[in-house]
Amino acid sequence: MINKIALAGCGNVGTAFLELLHKKRALLDEKYGFKFEVTMVTDLMKGTVVDPNGIDLAAALDMLHKKNSFKGFPQFDGSFVETLEKSEATILAEVTPTDLKTGEPGLSHIKAALSRGINVTMTNKGPVAVAADELQKLAEECGAKLRYEGVVMSGTPLIDMLRHGMAGCAIQKIEGILNGTTNYILSQMTNGMTYAEALEKATELGYAEADPSGDVEGWDAAGKVAILAKIAFDKIIHVGDVKRTGITDVTPEKIKESLAAGYRVKLIAGLEVTPLGLYAYVQPKEIHISHPLASVEGATNAVTITTDNLGDVTLIGPGAGRTETAQALLTDVIAMA
Repeated sequence: MINKIALAGCGNVGTAFLELLHKKRALLDEKYGFKFEVTMVTDLMKGTVVDPNGIDLAAALDMLHKKNSFKGFPQFDGSFVETLEKSEATILAEVTPTDLKTGEPGLSHIKAALSRGINVTMTNKGPVAVAADELQKLAEECGAKLRYEGVVMSGTPLIDMLRHGMAGCAIQKIEGILNGTTNYILSQMTNGMTYAEALEKATELGYAEADPSGDVEGWDAAGKVAILAKIAFDKIIHVGDVKRTGITDVTPEKIKESLAAGYRVKLIAGLEVTPLGLYAYVQPKEIHISHPLASVEGATNAVTITTDNLGDVTLIGPGAGRTETAQALLTDVIAMA
């Protein structure tokens, strides 16, 4: 069977996904029996290319690398639904920009695909943060599969570990560093930089956006907390209901005081079962230097899961990066196929 892949969004991650598919085509067939064609790529800035028989990936990537555009290919100017139907896709990879308030435009893209029985993977956390139950129900009703490994911790397989690797465990608490930008800033401040200097450096390196508020005010981490609440505890928590404090008020003096006492300051995203229910938060916390999370530096992500059967399990890995995030898409499409 030939899997026909549609890609919505072709920025850094989308382009890296196409690169992985092209580079590993022979290996994917040999090792997993995964045969595919990319039949649709659509991007607001770069254009839309559709060919139900398969787009020439080598030519498409060459054009992306040289001109950052698909304008050399015949363009299709129909609606997203018309484009999706013309592509005859069996899998949609949704990597458009995240909107944690509405989930759009990804939410509409995903609904259009699932309602047609098309399997979906995404790295766009907006749709699953605001409508996880609705999307899962739609997938089940329409006989489609829905996976989103890349929405938390990039390509590091946290979601798969929670769903499958810890089957049979009761999860009591999750605490993690789920935003690489803020962890990089706090790491640099620990090394002597001011907040402003560390933010400027993070922006230079591409860790922080031109508007970093989503990261430094804790919104990105709060979105991931909402997703993990559903996966680990089967509870719906809206992003706005997560108790949230960012890092903008963390001072070098506070970090020095914590270090002197044997602690590191980290922006921690957490979920904990309490007598009053599931407590969800994002806030700077002092982590003792003996704890695995204290040693996590730079843009790396990490999470410690407290369970009944296994005790504490800590997973550490990339929480960002174009290829690392694209790997999550690749994992998902193989699993769905």
